[in-house]
Amino acid sequence: MSNRAWRASCMAVLAVGYLQAAGPWVAGYVVSFYDPAFRYGGRADYARGTEIEPGIDCLHGSTTHFAVPAQVARSMSLVPWRTPAEIEAIANPPATSLNRDRAGVYYLTWRAASAYRGFRRDIETYINPFAAEDPGQPQVTSRIGEGFNLDGQIKPADFVSPDGEKGIDNQLYRAWGCDSPWRGANGNGTLVLRSNDKMLEGLYTIVIRLSGKQDPLNDDDATLEIGYSPDPIMKDARGQVGADYSYRIVQTEQYTRLKARIKDGMVETEQADIHMPQIAWFSNQQRDAFFREGKLRLVPNGDGTASGLVGGYRDWRDVYAQNVFAQDGGQQGVREHEDHIALYYALRRHADGMFNARTGRYDGISSAYRLKLVPAFVVDTDKPIAAGAKDGDTRRRKAFDDTTAALKRAVDTLVVQDVPPGSGENAVGKGGVSLERGERGNRVPVEQTRTGK
Repeated sequence: MSNRAWRASCMAVLAVGYLQAAGPWVAGYVVSFYDPAFRYGGRADYARGTEIEPGIDCLHGSTTHFAVPAQVARSMSLVPWRTPAEIEAIANPPATSLNRDRAGVYYLTWRAASAYRGFRRDIETYINPFAAEDPGQPQVTSRIGEGFNLDGQIKPADFVSPDGEKGIDNQLYRAWGCDSPWRGANGNGTLVLRSNDKMLEGLYTIVIRLSGKQDPLNDDDATLEIGYSPDPIMKDARGQVGADYSYRIVQTEQYTRLKARIKDGMVETEQADIHMPQIAWFSNQQRDAFFREGKLRLVPNGDGTASGLVGGYRDWRDVYAQNVFAQDGGQQGVREHEDHIALYYALRRHADGMFNARTGRYDGISSAYRLKLVPAFVVDTDKPIAAGAKDGDTRRRKAFDDTTAALKRAVDTLVVQDVPPGSGENAVGKGGVSLERGERGNRVPVEQTRTGK
């Protein structure tokens, strides 16, 4: 964007009263769209079998895990204790069509079988992903990627930003950029749409407040606050996020105050740890998105809105848990055509930050997320308010936390963990028997270690 466009944008904001041009000033925004910064280069008119919209970053398009019987058979063939007859029965259960809705035999069969693919029949897959063979996740091949140079280096695996900056650290994109529900043109991946719909329906709200004492277009001593708001997003008559509404910002664990510098309207923060709400589509997922050594950048648009980018090193175990344990891994895998075992290995391969001396491995993965912002008035609360708490949801939140804790123990120690009580992973019984079909398997605590993974 040219300097003239940036200045016009800020003046448009000034005209409606969001900024005060002389002396101390303040500006506010509410986040209207929030998605991983995965660059997309496909075309909508492409079709080749089950492959969808390839591009320069994903030569074979989006992932197709649990899409067709032949692919399911390949995945099940990696399970050492499955016989050829079992694999055939799982891949092609009796059905008149590929019915993958919640009542369909494919949905139930594939969901149940996918949950038990470890080196022994009673090992639950998604809490113990290391115990299963890697089914393979296509990685991004493009050199172009959005994000920040977090480590100050230019390495062979780094990306180049769309405007030419080298050394961009966004290995989450490298690992997951071809994953079907997070990949799509103009933010139309299925989980991108689902999570943003839930945000706009009131599940959670993110707000940003800028303030300073110089020119709002050029201020080298500004402050940026980002955090959770207890107020639902307000829409206009067209159903779009409305401008000029007021939102409270609360200083909870999902809040950060950063030093910022503004040059020609573009905002760039210091590099520091950033806390803010994470993407969610169920209330049990609502947690802090902790970006270690993070940064945030805002660029104003000509209509008074703004575009943002937030990045840093995230604990890849939290990223995995957020994606898997909102319901259960098998359910989401069949519905969204993704395989969380493949995603686990991709995260572990590309982890590049937060070195853990105890395990000798990296716990963090560099990442970046896009934000679209609408002007708003952001005000302080008159009393403390907790972030993300919903009445009557204590049980589901505890089950999510217990399942995440079991996952972390499993992948850190490589010791198989049992499924915690209340976990969504209890949806299927031992060996992949669907509980929704009235067949309950017996659970046996497992304390065996698998090495070499």
